[in-house]
Amino acid sequence: MNASSRNNLQKWRDLNIYYYQDIERFYKTFIQKDTKVLEVGSNLGYLLNSLQPSYGLGIEQNPDAVEQAQIRFPQLDFIVSDVESFCSSEIFDYILLANTISYITDIPQALNNLYQLCQPSTRLILTFHNPSWEIILKLASLIGQRMPLPQLNWLSYGDVENLLYLCQFEVVYHSKRLLFPKQVPLLAWFFNHVLAPLPLLNQFCLNEYIIARPIFHIPTTLHCSVIIPARNEAGNIESCIADMPWLGDNTEIIFVEGGSTDGTWEEILRVQQKYSDRFNIKAYRQSGQGKKDAVWQGFEIATGDVLMILDADLTVQPRDLVYFFEAIASGACEFANGCRLIYPLSKASMPWLNRIANRIFAFLLSYLLNIQIKDSLCGTKAISRQNYQKLTANRDFFGDFDPFGDFDLLFGAAKLGLKIMDIPVRYFPRTYGKSNISHIQGGLILLKMCFHAAKKIKFI
Repeated sequence: MNASSRNNLQKWRDLNIYYYQDIERFYKTFIQKDTKVLEVGSNLGYLLNSLQPSYGLGIEQNPDAVEQAQIRFPQLDFIVSDVESFCSSEIFDYILLANTISYITDIPQALNNLYQLCQPSTRLILTFHNPSWEIILKLASLIGQRMPLPQLNWLSYGDVENLLYLCQFEVVYHSKRLLFPKQVPLLAWFFNHVLAPLPLLNQFCLNEYIIARPIFHIPTTLHCSVIIPARNEAGNIESCIADMPWLGDNTEIIFVEGGSTDGTWEEILRVQQKYSDRFNIKAYRQSGQGKKDAVWQGFEIATGDVLMILDADLTVQPRDLVYFFEAIASGACEFANGCRLIYPLSKASMPWLNRIANRIFAFLLSYLLNIQIKDSLCGTKAISRQNYQKLTANRDFFGDFDPFGDFDLLFGAAKLGLKIMDIPVRYFPRTYGKSNISHIQGGLILLKMCFHAAKKIKFI
């Protein structure tokens, strides 16, 4: 490669370094380190290198870019290829198309090829330009502020979503960012970190991002572990087991008792012995404090392929767990979130004011996490063991912020780009004991969760 060609490629990156660094910031937020990453249209390799993959492969049609990238980042692999003809025996954790789909001449063929490189947990992450910016970007090229480009595919979000679905991919995350793509002190920060995430202004952002998952049909011959945190729930323990359905090939039930004073531990041991011929029941005393600690302890002990939480207060009945198991085991979703706001609710089970507050907070969290949930506080949830292990490996990103464990799971699932789905449950008043959470305390915790989501996901 001659010096002129090298300098030309680097010149355009340096001229728009703020723009490229913003793309890298987004990808680094959602991609775990030490994973296998394929980048389609890798250009000079900076994005791929910033992700610190255990194995990174970049494919690029420009031989000059491939040569320079391989010299600059020898720990990564780069090859000259177009995506329509590319094939590999490797299976990747992440496949990236950063502003690449606009250049592809046969998009369905490209996506079909990429599908062959996926496993169920693979995430396809795409960046493309908002079509409303077409005239602005062409003008930027004319005045020398952007690399001159050939004719491009100008795709809307609906176009890309449709093409993905036709090629067996399902969108699980969609967002827009970057209102002001040039680094101007204070002005760029205000436009891009304050204004750009706001609902109406967000529609005018330059870059659109999609995270999609491959659609696979997964066999349902899986084992299930149900974690039941219990503190002062002696009167509910037997009903947890008596009404429990059989889930998958084997149903493991794990009680984690948290320092009760009403004989809950003794009741767990009695029920364990009584129903030992029906279920694999395990009983543990909590080593720490709080529901989060109990859930984490139970998940670490569990041996099932699908992990669930059932609150021992039985406001959600065990019989509804069938729908959580089927949703995860079939691959319909990857994180099943209980929703109590579908079926009719009595005032005793959830007062009107609580319902309104729950809907408001669910709306806020949906906006802040770029997901769709209707109920933010239902304790019944399910996730596969494989995805839970990924979530725990990524916990440092959010820190120790959640006393319940529910939001730790929900936030972690959103960051991993998991398919999140609401599962309707029937919600009943308690028949024994009382709640350990006051309405004021719960509201303050929800506000804290919203601020945390804003800081870590939305306003970055």
